[in-house]
Amino acid sequence: MHNIKEKISKFQLNPPAILAIGFGSLIFIGSILLNLPIASQSGESIGYINALFTSASAVCVTGLVVVNTAAYWSLFGKVVIILLIQMGGLGFMTMATTVALILGKRIRLKDRLVIKEQLNQETMAGLVRLTKYVIYVTLSIEAVGALLLSTRFIPIYGWGEGIWFSIFHSISAFCNAGFDIIGNSLVPFANDIIINFTINSLIILGGLGFAVYIDIIRRRKLNKISVHAKLVLFMTGILLVLGTVLFFIIEYNNVHTIGNYTLDGKILASLFQSVVARTAGFNSVDIGNIRDTSAFLLIILMFIGGSPGSTAGGIKTTTFGVIAITAISTIRGESDVAIFKKRIGEEVIKKSIAIVFISLTLIVMVSFILTITEENIFLDLLFETTSAFATVGLSRGITPSLSNVGKSIIALTMYIGRVGPLTMAFALSKRVGEKKFRYAEGNIIVG
Repeated sequence: MHNIKEKISKFQLNPPAILAIGFGSLIFIGSILLNLPIASQSGESIGYINALFTSASAVCVTGLVVVNTAAYWSLFGKVVIILLIQMGGLGFMTMATTVALILGKRIRLKDRLVIKEQLNQETMAGLVRLTKYVIYVTLSIEAVGALLLSTRFIPIYGWGEGIWFSIFHSISAFCNAGFDIIGNSLVPFANDIIINFTINSLIILGGLGFAVYIDIIRRRKLNKISVHAKLVLFMTGILLVLGTVLFFIIEYNNVHTIGNYTLDGKILASLFQSVVARTAGFNSVDIGNIRDTSAFLLIILMFIGGSPGSTAGGIKTTTFGVIAITAISTIRGESDVAIFKKRIGEEVIKKSIAIVFISLTLIVMVSFILTITEENIFLDLLFETTSAFATVGLSRGITPSLSNVGKSIIALTMYIGRVGPLTMAFALSKRVGEKKFRYAEGNIIVG
């Protein structure tokens, strides 16, 4: 018995494992609450698989739904969902640290290691201060977003419902979740400039990452910010513009999406779809009616996602940027991979390649399995899988019709997408130990 206790006392979870268990616990608690009869407007339980799916979608800030959020859930259910989104977006460790600080408790070294992993920081210096900053910035941005949205929602829905709608959608947008309680996402407001501008801004800010905010505030000038922040802003700008232009061209004459809109409306809707694909599952046009080319474009944007240390998912803009720059440097025959007059380290390149490989492998495997368990066409299944992994929430309309097996697989994919990249980044950034020898070089022909 003594030996067993001794082994248990020595057993310690590493930061990635704590993060995984933390997010898993949030999902489990949320599933129990959403499975209660009080969570639905009909007073009947939704069934545990559906409750688990919805909880996973909320905690993983995805936005895929098996029922219409506005029509099905009661006020209790909607409050549970938005709280899960807020905790999932900030990260459970950030919330736990905030509670500990309020109660006056000390933040232990192990807690700091988990915070470091969750926020994608290189050092542990100033982590508690950073956590306070994250909470302050998040609540401030969400408050401003809710205020702007209220100027449109209050006149339409009245004071009480208008304020509730404003708060809910501001949190959902900044956390890149994509849940809505309007009933048809933002399709009714496809040409509303204020709502489009506010939601777009919240999604973009949520997807940039807190490290970028801090860098810009500290340096004050864009030419003095870090290489990381420059790459994030550069890739974000390129992807937003490219996504908008391509969606506009492809869907220009599609009467089922933007074909009947004015020129301004087409540009606004195209910009909105480009923004939400990275990675918030709102939509202002019917995604089920977009052309297959547009669907494939959105799959690419969803796969890339947002930026490290943000509320967004995907492989991240910097990962894609590093891969692209490495490819260009190789084609040019350059010995070093560099951007903004700074060399990119070999470990960063290896990590980026590993993340892309693992992510692609997972998406292909899940899509393949779903072709066996589901009756839908492959493009829709690939779209759904990528949306789940990248925690986007866009769907071609197949989510409610998935089998219980399919829903379970997609829920697990959302969970891996939210936790996996963090775990991979932590594991790959740690050296297992330097070898005291090197193998002889072997020649392999590639290409």
